[in-house]
Amino acid sequence: QVQLVESGGGLVQAGGSLRISCAASGRTFSSYAMGWFRQAPGKEREIVATISRSGGTTYYGDSVKGRFTISRDNAKNLMYLEMNSLDPEDTAVYYCAAAETHSTRVALTFRGLYNYWGQGTQVTVSS
Repeated sequence: QVQLVESGGGLVQAGGSLRISCAASGRTFSSYAMGWFRQAPGKEREIVATISRSGGTTYYGDSVKGRFTISRDNAKNLMYLEMNSLDPEDTAVYYCAAAETHSTRVALTFRGLYNYWGQGTQVTVSS
């Protein structure tokens, strides 16, 4: 199995940028499709972005399209989320997650397929 640890969260002003990271250890990182999810207080956990095992396919939730970029470095066992034009509505705990899949090209979008989760990192955007 894989262990996931997020880092890089913090407080940023509206309109600013932030990059968060997810470090993986354990089983081979490239064996997993990966994703970023977020959960704001009182709200359901929602998909932010996902990326295929190879990194060649990505998916973005409607609320972050054009502002956020997901990427991964399989050689370093790292995944990133570059967040630009941040809005107070982006305030949430951000979680990275891993899903076992045979496909190297599919960015998985069903939350239930992700069976490994990090502990989360808080991102707060002030107005």
